[in-house]
This record gives sequence, C-alpha cells and structure tokens, in this order.
Amino acid sequence: MPDRTPAPGGATAVLLLLADGRFPAGGHAHSGGAEAAVRAGRIRDQDDLAAFLTGRLHTTGLTAAALAAAATAAATDPDPDRLDDLDRAADARTPSPALRATSRRLGRQLLRAARAAWPHPALDRLADRHPRGAHHPVVLGTTAHAAGLTPAQAASLAAYESVNGPATACVRLLGLDPYRVAAVLARLAPELDAVTAEAVRAAEQGDLPAASAPLLDILAEQHSTWKVRLFAS
Repeated sequence: MPDRTPAPGGATAVLLLLADGRFPAGGHAHSGGAEAAVRAGRIRDQDDLAAFLTGRLHTTGLTAAALAAAATAAATDPDPDRLDDLDRAADARTPSPALRATSRRLGRQLLRAARAAWPHPALDRLADRHPRGAHHPVVLGTTAHAAGLTPAQAASLAAYESVNGPATACVRLLGLDPYRVAAVLARLAPELDAVTAEAVRAAEQGDLPAASAPLLDILAEQHSTWKVRLFAS
C-alpha cells in the first residue's frame, strides 16, 4: 500500500480531530479511573478533580505521552520489532490487569478508526502483529506518524487525553458545572506543556519513564468487578 501520509499543513486539523471526544476511538466510554474515585469519595468537587487530574497527568499521563512520542518515531522504521518493543514496555508499565485490558481495547478501537482515516503500512503492520490490540499509546503514536504529526504532537495528545476523559466523566458522574470543569482543564495547560516536553525528552533519550499511580491500579481492579457502572473503566 502506498504511503498516504498527509502533506504538512494539516497538522492542526488532525490534532483537533484526534483530540475530539467524538472521534470514534471509544474514549468516551471510559472515565480514566474517575468513576471509581468518585465512589470512593476521593473526587467530590472541582478542587478534588483538579488534584486528581494533576496526579494522573504527572504519572500515567507522562508515561503514556513518552510512549506515544517514542512510537511516532519508531513507526518510521519498517522493522515492526521497534513498535513491538514499545508495546512490551507499555505492558511492563501497566501493572493492573484491568488497565492492561482497557489499554489494548482502546488501542484496537483507535487503530480501526485510524486505518479508515489515514491508511498507512505502519498501521497495517501493527494490526497484523497485534490482532487483539496493541497498547493505546503505541497505537496513538503510530497513528500520529500515519497522519503526519510529530512525536511532540503525539505526546501532547496523550497528555491531554489523560486529563480530558476523567474531567468529562466527572461532569456526568457528579453533575459538576461544565464551565468550571473547563476552567480546571484550562489552568492545567502549563503543566500539560511541561509534561509533553518531559515526555519528548525521555523518548529522544530512550529512557522511558515508568511513573506509577498505585491507587489508580487498585481502583481499576475494584471497578472491573462492579456489576453496575456507567463507564467501562
């Protein structure tokens, strides 16, 4: 299949499309741990939400952003082993079985949407080698390459997704004022930029972070046992 990478100049539109919750990649069905945190009483208002999002950004958000940046660079190599190595790295950095399953499910859904939007050999190789789904940050980085984005842009997308999903979920879970939730996200902008820059440096140096959030792992395992829930994770 020919390389159909978009010409430079459409990057802004691609970023907006991938960051849009309406892009059919399945992210709208996941709360990023917020649903379990709400039930546990750890998120009750916008101040609690701000603290939760900040912690998530600097742990799982940073790790996902670095993996996405590394995958964007690795996708330029026709040797699929580089992306496989990153998928194993993502697996090692996701100790919760429930979160590993969620990451692969989201990766599979994103890959399906990406192959429709930006057909590319790197996406096809990833689908062939991971029929049950590669980890979401690896797919995000490969999608970024297919769509003509840079590693830094992929990292920024991963960092943004790490906070936007839980923030949106809390509007539904707690009935929070959406204007105030938007303000929480707006105030996180400088930290989003800082985490993105840190992730890109780590990817360039080949020293991927393994920032952990044990409470998120515990909450994810608890959430996976619930018989009634609003979000898949």
